[in-house]
Amino acid sequence: MLQNYLKIAWRSLRKNKGFSFINILGLAVGMAVATLIGLWVWDELTFDRFYENEANLYRIMLNRTANGETTTQANAALPLRDVLRTEVPEIKRVVENLPARMQSKTALQVGERKVLRKVQNVGEGFLAMFQFPMRSGDWKSALRDPNSVVLTEETAQALFDETDPVGKTVRLDNQFDLKVSGVLKKLPRNTAWDFDFLVPFRHLEVNLPWAQASRTDWNNNLIEYLVELHPNANRAAVDAKLKGIIKRHNPESIFEAFLHPVAQWHLYGEFQNGQNTGGFIRYVRLFGMVGVAVLLIACINFMNLATARSEKRAKEVGVRKSVGSFRSQLIGQFLSESLLIAGLAFVLSLVLVWLLLPVFNGITQKQFSFPWSEPGFWLLAQGFTGITGMLAGSYPAFYLSGFNPVRVLKGRVHAGRTANWPRKVLVVVQFTVCIAFIVSAMLVYEQIQYAKNRPMGYNPDRLLTVELTGDLQRNYNALRNELLRSGVVEQVTKASSPATTITSDTRVDWSGKAPDEIMRLNLISASPDYLQTMGIKLKRGRNFSPTGADSLSVILNEAAVRAMRLNEPLNQEMSLVWNPGQKLRVVGVVENSIIESPYTPVTPLMLLTGLPFENYTIFRLAAHVNTAEALARIEPIFQQFNPAYPFDYQFVDEEYNRKFKQEELIGTLAGVFAVLAVFIACLGLFGLAASLAEQRTKEIGIRKVLGASVASLWGLLSREFVSLVVIAGLLASPLAAYFLNDWLQQFDYRISLRVWVFVLAGGLALVIALLTVSFQSIRAALMNPVNSLRSE
Repeated sequence: MLQNYLKIAWRSLRKNKGFSFINILGLAVGMAVATLIGLWVWDELTFDRFYENEANLYRIMLNRTANGETTTQANAALPLRDVLRTEVPEIKRVVENLPARMQSKTALQVGERKVLRKVQNVGEGFLAMFQFPMRSGDWKSALRDPNSVVLTEETAQALFDETDPVGKTVRLDNQFDLKVSGVLKKLPRNTAWDFDFLVPFRHLEVNLPWAQASRTDWNNNLIEYLVELHPNANRAAVDAKLKGIIKRHNPESIFEAFLHPVAQWHLYGEFQNGQNTGGFIRYVRLFGMVGVAVLLIACINFMNLATARSEKRAKEVGVRKSVGSFRSQLIGQFLSESLLIAGLAFVLSLVLVWLLLPVFNGITQKQFSFPWSEPGFWLLAQGFTGITGMLAGSYPAFYLSGFNPVRVLKGRVHAGRTANWPRKVLVVVQFTVCIAFIVSAMLVYEQIQYAKNRPMGYNPDRLLTVELTGDLQRNYNALRNELLRSGVVEQVTKASSPATTITSDTRVDWSGKAPDEIMRLNLISASPDYLQTMGIKLKRGRNFSPTGADSLSVILNEAAVRAMRLNEPLNQEMSLVWNPGQKLRVVGVVENSIIESPYTPVTPLMLLTGLPFENYTIFRLAAHVNTAEALARIEPIFQQFNPAYPFDYQFVDEEYNRKFKQEELIGTLAGVFAVLAVFIACLGLFGLAASLAEQRTKEIGIRKVLGASVASLWGLLSREFVSLVVIAGLLASPLAAYFLNDWLQQFDYRISLRVWVFVLAGGLALVIALLTVSFQSIRAALMNPVNSLRSE
């Protein structure tokens, strides 16, 4: 029976090649989109979910409550490490980790080979906790020696080729000799960890004064803590013990500790008022729904085209019923036909996915590969194809099999004006989704451009940042002089933070502060030429003195003046909480500049000068010099003063544009899927218009004989589709507005929803629909009426 069903289905497909092609192509594109989105969603959902003991891995987070507002951070003080180990027995391991914002690319050297790679300073139990697979070495002892180093395979290859490096020596920062104790296999693709080699945190404690001083400093929150609970430990009980644990050892603290699962780092990383509010998971859910919606549009095409050609199949149904076919058999036949179309569409979708995967990888910045050898994928694909075929063919099967054979054989197929309502509803649903996609893509793009056009408060053009690694810090003055003498650099400065990031903040006191008020200002220490190099405008007062006599002077930005409620900021005295005896004096006020997020208000900032952690140089290339030529002349200067390090630089404008990476990804994906959704919907509309024109061939012939013009016939055939698209636009507008308004609320600096965007999106959909329908309408209107009247 099944073989007979498939044979009939195949004959029907061959007989109606045009409609079969539209059905198969529409379903194939929908399946390909759903497959690509499925790969992306699965990759996001499995981020950091591959650890054997994943359920027991957490990060210590801190809630900081000040001035009635609670903020959340991952950094804690170094003394907390021993407290966690001794006072919370449910914790099996505590591993310290220097946060990524405090890490930098570091030089490794073996003989004449030198590379710049990302370092991660972690505690001894890191490898035991996360159990990354090792190519060589023992994870139990690899990080025990403070002068050891664990390399990734890529770093080991760059330094030692194919030789096993375990036991060999690597030079770090041209200062320390470390012994290679292990080599990690290539890290999984979907992990938040991004390092090229590991160095024990104890190496910092043994060799660097600031790390030694932090062992007893409860006010210096610079370390992340990763903890592994015992398998039978209760998370709620541990959270209860963590509450107040910092205050017991530091009564002045305003921090409360709690656990945050490692599995939620990536997708649930946002907190508001101390509560987790989600994060990137909202986009994963959104695009999961987009994939379903695009596939639904493709299925609607199939339903509409099958029911639109009901008259063509009606006599077949009538004959089959009259000779004894049961309705269940007819349903089986039509479902077999839809399953065959779904199967052919799936094969075509695999080809489309294979062709589009490199482009999709470029858009998402991932490295997906087609899972040809995964049995789970093929089982899922079969189920997916079957469900799609059943979904697409269910309505036509029940609709066509329900025809009355007597009425059909007498030529009375139509069930009245209401017979077309299901098809009209499905078209409206299709274009409602399409218009919502168009609106979303337009508004996401507009929001990104709005933030990009926001005044930055400094000039990023031809501005570069280089970290003062190795000998550069010691030779900074000579380096600065040589850069200025080169003729290709206009200004040079050094600072404690790159131009687009702030790495430090501090609590401050001043005479106007309320007794219970806690004020934290972002902190940048910079040389006196910082403002000139960055292009930041001085609004009031003066800059730091170039003689270096301003070590107790402060420059505030306008946001800090407003937050501190200073009517006359100049000469205002203030002090840092960690050094209350040292009085600082405000000498200047600068314009607000966007150093962190372009979507939020500028945060209060204080500038100091002369602090010992000014580890970055920022310089501006001369306007008249070609960039490539300038870099070629600058590189030897850096090599002269820092021969152990490759020349590594970042353009400030490129670093700033990376702040839009997530939103640009969402906008690009929304735009691509909007185009594909409209394409699929238009395929269906094209088929419907062809079917409608075919059904009304005789009517068109009569109208032409009676004098109807081509324009009037075009209007007659197009009018119904225009009204459906207009209704879809009216439905899509509030739907899109609801979701987009919710999305925009996450940005403090945002656009407002404007009517013209919805009108433009609806108008664009209407034009596309008209162009699609017009081909068939005009073709039918131009047909010779003699042929039209003989068509029946």
